[in-house]
This record gives sequence, C-alpha cells and structure tokens, in this order.
Amino acid sequence: MKYILILCVLFLSACSIKNYEQTQAKLITMKTKLIKFSDLGYIRNSGEALELELFTVGKSFFKLSIDSFICTDKGCTSKSVFNDKYLNASYPETLLQNILLSSPIYEGKNRVQTQSGFEQEISDENVEIIYKVSQTQTYFKDKKNNILFKIKEIR
Repeated sequence: MKYILILCVLFLSACSIKNYEQTQAKLITMKTKLIKFSDLGYIRNSGEALELELFTVGKSFFKLSIDSFICTDKGCTSKSVFNDKYLNASYPETLLQNILLSSPIYEGKNRVQTQSGFEQEISDENVEIIYKVSQTQTYFKDKKNNILFKIKEIR
C-alpha cells in the first residue's frame, strides 16, 4: 500500500503547477492526427519543464506540459504513448520538446548549419522530415505522416 501511495504522489507531481522562467508568444500552426490549429500560442520554459498553451479567439484551447511525462487536459502519459496517439510512434520521445525549443531533432542527425540557424532532413521507412530553424521561425514537416509544425516569432 505504501508503494502505491508513493507511485501516485510521483505521478501526480509530474503534472503539478510549474514556475516558468521564460514565456514567449508565438504564431503556432499544428497539423497532426488529432490537432488542427493555427493561431496564437504561448511557450513557457523553466529549463526542467516546458508548457505549450494554444489560444483561439482569445480563449485557451489546448494546454500541454512536458517534463518527465506529457500532460494535457485529458491526463498525463509517457512521451512515447503521446507520440503514438498524437504524432507518430517511430518518433524519438524528445521530438516535440525539441521542436518547441527549436533544438535539433534526432540527436542532430543530418544537421546542416545555415546563415540564420540550421536545417535537418531525415528520411527512413517511417518518416520523411524537413526541419528548419531560423531566428524567426521553426518549421517541421513530415511528408510521410502528414504532420506539420510552424512556430513564428511575433514582431
């Protein structure tokens, strides 16, 4: 019984309220299996945790928190379960977090430095990805799985 209680506390604390050090308003476009969205969003980052909150017509539409789990209004899941449900099961667990932070994906595989950032192209039997990061935009497209993320700076 004691171990069940400890597991419950640890699981619930993964989705607890975080104090974010950095908040950025962005224009966000997402097209996945379950999410179709293009409007204002906020990316909040504390170094250990990350939060994405999407707004439509001034109201919060979707909130997602990432630390050791990925939590939405529907509950918390492991990163691999989230990828399987919302994105693609073959994606690395850190893919969404890396896109939101404009960091290299797939451990930097095929990374090419550009004047304003970097680009990566990754193709295999499961994915056909074009990923571009510049100072003003992050662009991720998987042609094979019909998934798109565009994150633009608001100026």
